[in-house]
Parts: sequence; C-alpha cells; structure tokens
Amino acid sequence: MPIKYIDDLDIKGKKLLIRVDFNVPLDELRNITDDSRIRAVLPTINYALDEDAKVILASHMGRPGGKVNKELTMGPVARRLQRLLKKDIVLAGDCIGNEVEEIVEGMDSNYVVLLENLRFHAGEEKNDTEFANRLSRLADIYINDAFAVSHRTHASLVAVTQFFDVCGAGFLMKRELNYFDRAMKNPARPLVAIIGGAKVSSKLGALKNVITRVDKMIIGGGMAFTFLKALGYDIGKSLLEEDLIDTAHRVLDLAKELGVKFYLPVDCVVADKFDPKAETKIATFQEIPKDWMALDIGPATTKLFSEALQDAKTIIWNGPMGAFEMDAFSRGTFAMVDHVASSYALTIIGGGDTDVAVDRAGGLSSMSYVSTGGGAFIYLLEGKALPGIEALRDK
Repeated sequence: MPIKYIDDLDIKGKKLLIRVDFNVPLDELRNITDDSRIRAVLPTINYALDEDAKVILASHMGRPGGKVNKELTMGPVARRLQRLLKKDIVLAGDCIGNEVEEIVEGMDSNYVVLLENLRFHAGEEKNDTEFANRLSRLADIYINDAFAVSHRTHASLVAVTQFFDVCGAGFLMKRELNYFDRAMKNPARPLVAIIGGAKVSSKLGALKNVITRVDKMIIGGGMAFTFLKALGYDIGKSLLEEDLIDTAHRVLDLAKELGVKFYLPVDCVVADKFDPKAETKIATFQEIPKDWMALDIGPATTKLFSEALQDAKTIIWNGPMGAFEMDAFSRGTFAMVDHVASSYALTIIGGGDTDVAVDRAGGLSSMSYVSTGGGAFIYLLEGKALPGIEALRDK
C-alpha cells in the first residue's frame, strides 16, 4: 500500500504530532555543530504552519537510557529552531503527561511546541503501547518525517500509529524514498554502487542485495582487504574479517555470474601504524609490507575508480574509501567526492560517515541527494522494510 504524505491530508486547523530526527551533534559547550537535520524538516513544518495547523514536534537526542539526562535536553534544538523558523518555540518540560497536554490544549498556529527528549522514557525504545498512547493524546494527526530513525521499532515511530485515525509522512521522508526508488528500483543505467567503510559484516546484507541490481560495484575502505585476502593476496596488517573470507568469495562469484563489473583497489596508502603521524607510503595491493596496514586507496585506484564512473547514469555511494578522519588517509575519499560530484549521473549519497566526508571535501552542493539516514539507508540497501514506514502503510 502506498503511504500518504502530509499534502494528501486535510490538516487545516488540526493538531499535528510530527516525529522528526533532531539528534544533532553538539560540542562541549552544548552548541549545535551541524543543523542540517533540523533544516531538512523545515519544509514540512512550514507547510503545516501555512495550513494553520498546530505543530507539536517530537524527537530524541542521544542515548539517555530511559532516564532524564540534562546533558541531552532538547533546549539547544529549540533555540536553533526558533532562529530558523523565525517563530516562537515552546519547549515542553516533558513529552507526555498532564502538563504537556495543557500546553498543547491551549496552543495556536502562532508558535510551535517542541517536546522534551522522547528517550527520557524507557517506553520509547521498548515500543511501549502505553507510552505511545499518552503521546497520541497530544494531537489529531500523526506525521513521520524522521527517516533516519525509521529502521527502529520505537513507540514514537511504530506503536503510536495505532492510536491515530490519520497518519502520514512528511516531505523529507518523501524525498528520501523517492530518490532511493529512482536509484534502486527504476534507475537510469549504468547504475554504479560505491560501497566503502571498515567492515564487510556491517554491509554484507547491502552487498548481497545491491549486487543483484547494479551494473558495476566499486569496493573501498577497510572491507576491500577481506576481498583481496579472498583472492589470495597478502594484506599485511590491514583490516581483515577472516570469518567472512568465504562470504567474500561468494560475493565475487555472484558478481561474475551476474555479469557485474567488480572493482577493488589496485594500490593503497600504507602505514606502519594507525596514527596520524605514522610513516606512510604508496604500495600496490600485491606489495603491502608484512607489518604495515592499508588505510586509504592509492592514486592508481583513484584513477581506476574514476574511469569506472565515466559512463554512469546513476551512482549510489555509502561508506568512505579510507580513514579519512586523518589527513594522511583522506586523499582517496576526497578524490572520490570530486569524481562523483563532477559526474553527469544522478548521485545519491547514503548517510553516516559518507555525508561527513562529502561535506569536508566541499561536495555536498554538487550531489543530487544526500540522505539524512545512515542506518536507515543501509536497511533500504539490504532490501529490508523500515518499521516506521510499514506502520504508515498499515494505516
């Protein structure tokens, strides 16, 4: 069943409980260092306000473990949201209870109510129906615009939908799902997937699913060395998941069987230790020194991967090419950002560390779409249904 979006619903004058993801990074002084997740849901909030709806926003922050933790209050978000919306934000003292119900009972569309951290209550992560029921008392309509956490079976995403007659999704959710469908369900071809990151185990389900859909697969990051080991090469002290060598063999065999062009690094930046001050040099993948480790793709690999992207019509990328957090091992990832950004293809970047790398390399504005969800994006790549989305479909 297709889900309904906020602009499919009659929300005029109604109270809306909008689940958002305002789990933003903070510095030691509790200042927000990246507000992109807040900005991403502004179109949904503004649409609701334009329709004279009364907006109640619900989010979590961090992992307080079901207990009140003042370090994880939504206060910094309320201040930033007020600046972005140019509208008064009332921060409730809790997310459920009589006091909160009184605040929303008398509210109008001239201000927005932001509930306190949902995860201050253990019932949120337990998908508790009583907690969800108490949340539902605050509003007439439920809107999920929190793609990044919709792979979680939590009360504010799943159980809460039982208590609303009308449920829908916001514009951020719509963009996320539409772009993913354009990339994976009906792509312009050739479709190229770039999969990086540290471990095969964290992306195994994605690899197995994606390889059945793409024309080319590019593997970088630490996971590449499990594949090189499976091909019989000595990888020194590079990251290796020995228990997945046979699995890597099967993925390689499947690629060959399906006619998918499979690209692995041909050279790498190696270091004598995992340290920003380590001694480094370039080595081909056949000549990684015994006591050294590979921490980035090398210049020949960067050239190879860029040539593999030349004719791409759709590119989907999840995971960096190396330990880009350290300057010495950032060149490969940043070069890939340049190649993907300059491509004429539809380019979709899949959350998490990849977003950070693309941002640091100054490539965000050149990408067709950058997902807000790391874990949720991987779920989609694995071909799994997101519980938060399925709860909307069930309505």
